[in-house]
Amino acid sequence: MLVALIAKDKAGALSVRQENRPAHVDYLKSTGVVAQAGPLLDDAGDMIGSLVILDVADKAAAQEWADNDPYAKAGLFADVQLIPWNRVIG
Repeated sequence: MLVALIAKDKAGALSVRQENRPAHVDYLKSTGVVAQAGPLLDDAGDMIGSLVILDVADKAAAQEWADNDPYAKAGLFADVQLIPWNRVIG
């Protein structure tokens, strides 16, 4: 099943994002369940969150993936949503 992880950073946490980005990107590449991923941006083009499309067995697997993301472990996010997603185009 496809699950969209939509996470918004805590205010003023850009340095936390930048410090943990290499570990986060390695995690994205190494887990084998990421279909698409990229940062959410504000109007100035600064990173303010994450969008990750996971291809997992179930929502519990998506939650486990989210809990082990280096960004989550670093306390970057103010809010995380896991929403089942249906790909229509792409």
